[in-house]
Amino acid sequence: MSVVADQTPDSPAPAGCNSSTPSTYVPGAASRPRKAAATKAGADLRGEVLLALAQLRLATPRQLKALLLPHQQDTDHVRRALRNLLDESPALVGRTHRAQQSYWYCTPAGLAEAAASGELAPTTGRTTGKRIAASKTGLREHGLALVDTVITFHQAEMADHADWRVEDAHPTPAGNLVPDGVVLLADGSSAFVEIDRTLSYARLLAKLERYDAYRNAPASGRGNAARAPRSHWQETYAGRSLERSFPPVLFVFAPAPRRAAPDTREAAFHDRARPNWRITVATTTLHQLTRDGADRPVWRVVGHGEGRRALTALPKPQ
Repeated sequence: MSVVADQTPDSPAPAGCNSSTPSTYVPGAASRPRKAAATKAGADLRGEVLLALAQLRLATPRQLKALLLPHQQDTDHVRRALRNLLDESPALVGRTHRAQQSYWYCTPAGLAEAAASGELAPTTGRTTGKRIAASKTGLREHGLALVDTVITFHQAEMADHADWRVEDAHPTPAGNLVPDGVVLLADGSSAFVEIDRTLSYARLLAKLERYDAYRNAPASGRGNAARAPRSHWQETYAGRSLERSFPPVLFVFAPAPRRAAPDTREAAFHDRARPNWRITVATTTLHQLTRDGADRPVWRVVGHGEGRRALTALPKPQ
């Protein structure tokens, strides 16, 4: 991939795209802090834009600026990086225009370039965001709401945007559970994140049942004769000494045309959801999350009244 420098001063390239020293993803360990925005060179920014799109599947220039250059007043640097990636042969990114807005995603060549950097968390079935970006059925807005959620966690320093996995399948006895997102938090714990815009309450509750089934799903592979069998979630999220609880399931209610307001849908969800002390379920609205921040008391816990708590104060499942 050819390097076209931006107008920011040159600086040593971090591990990642266009770097000679790729890093290795370590499950259970949060990412190291990213390079300060003011010192990023053009090649660094291009690499980080490509990684972000590979990680999140699609984003707008505004969203990429919020993640990568939060102190910049405009999106000029991000747009320049996107154009340079688009001008590669073959192109590493693509875009779709709707209503005077551009939506960007990785091409297959871009995914291959990002994967070769060693910076992406290993996952199966990683796909481009082209179909989502071009969707007229609400998939694009759903994906953008997830990116806005990622931004709030990133801005609150609760999780780096690189520590998210999108639509990664988890096995259950009843078939795969596919969370909208799984986030590795800065304290080493994890959380499942679901974005709701248009699902029926029956389908939301059915997904909760799938999470409950996942709690007992056996681990993949042959196991280890030196220790007692673990479930899949314990192998993946509990740590070596099983010191962590089953990750909380966080629902974020986002707006959608011709649907009840998110706060109305959130209240109706709590009316219908039965407390399950084996898993912790908490909800908020995208408006409240982006207004107050992911580290603030914005989470309402199913079965614990109408009060809201900070993420660090959620009850542990039994």
